[in-house]
Amino acid sequence: MPLPVSMFSAALVAAFVGYGSTIALVLAAAAAVGANTAQTASWVAAVCFSKAIGSALLSSWKKVPMVLAWSTPGAALIAASTGVDIHQAVGAFVFAALLIALTAAVRPLNRAVTAIPTGVASGMLAGVLLPFTMAVATHAAGQPALVLPLIAVFFLVRLFNPLLAVLAGLVSGFVVAFSYGGAAPASASIDWQWLTFIAPHFDGAVLLGLGVPLYLVTMASQNLPGFAVLRANGYEPPVTEALGVTGVLSAFFALFGSHTISMAAITAAICLGDDVHPDRGQRWKVGLVYAVVWILLGLSGPVIVPAILAMPPAIIAVVAGLALIPPLIGALVSAFEVAATRFAAAATFAVTASGVAAFGIGAAFWGLLAGLLVHMLDHLRTR
Repeated sequence: MPLPVSMFSAALVAAFVGYGSTIALVLAAAAAVGANTAQTASWVAAVCFSKAIGSALLSSWKKVPMVLAWSTPGAALIAASTGVDIHQAVGAFVFAALLIALTAAVRPLNRAVTAIPTGVASGMLAGVLLPFTMAVATHAAGQPALVLPLIAVFFLVRLFNPLLAVLAGLVSGFVVAFSYGGAAPASASIDWQWLTFIAPHFDGAVLLGLGVPLYLVTMASQNLPGFAVLRANGYEPPVTEALGVTGVLSAFFALFGSHTISMAAITAAICLGDDVHPDRGQRWKVGLVYAVVWILLGLSGPVIVPAILAMPPAIIAVVAGLALIPPLIGALVSAFEVAATRFAAAATFAVTASGVAAFGIGAAFWGLLAGLLVHMLDHLRTR
């Protein structure tokens, strides 16, 4: 029996929205750790292939529509890092992925992660995201002719379809950049080598400062909401299997530059409704269609990635900042929702957003540590 057209359309929309809305952020992350063009293209291809394999495997295995995503907060965290090279970053990616896989197998680790107050974890995420959204205003003031048109497109499209607003902004960025000479000349030749091996370097400070926060934001800001979306649509998520598969795949594809993959939340909702397939028991097949789309997106990376990299850095930064406004809002609301953890969340947010680094360890780790210490002191006071 052929699959309904609605299943193809849902998978296409979910994949294109996920790709177009945050690809600029992934490229910014690659630039922050000094990845060259071949390594950046490999990063994008690897994370696309990883998502595709994981979505197809989990959906067909568990007969649940499992839609995976790359870790958008994780990409923001990487993009905010300083003093980390691509080999150290790959070591941190492998470490974070192994922690995700261990969370599926080791219950004490699972309990330790879930014991971190939501406000503190959200405060760390908000602190990571804030500088990116603030950069939108900075670039708008510095290069208004280049930046303001795509901001205008973003807000106009957002009035009618928020999911497509960032994608529309990216497309308008292409138009502005290539129409008014802001884009760098494109190379006539295309390198069709998709994957490039990148040897990991395991640096203790980077594992603490980048690997641990990457693991935590992926778990708290992607996996847990993704499982909640499945439950809200009447499915019981296979948590252990999902964490195991995404952890193992993330660890393998990290050797080709990919950062962690995780459960999708917003884009997953597109693939779970009654309009996708009237039979809930057949809806898992959308994961297979979704996987095929991501394979094609990964294969097209040698064309898409250089085109985006040819745009002025200001456009890439603004598109990334606009894409992170909704996650920032969600993180801030979650950080300060519970009165008992607001002070700890504020401490986490302030230290993380400051960008302070000490002993070679980045601000996200120190923000998390500060928030947990404040939370412990508050807990002792109330006993």
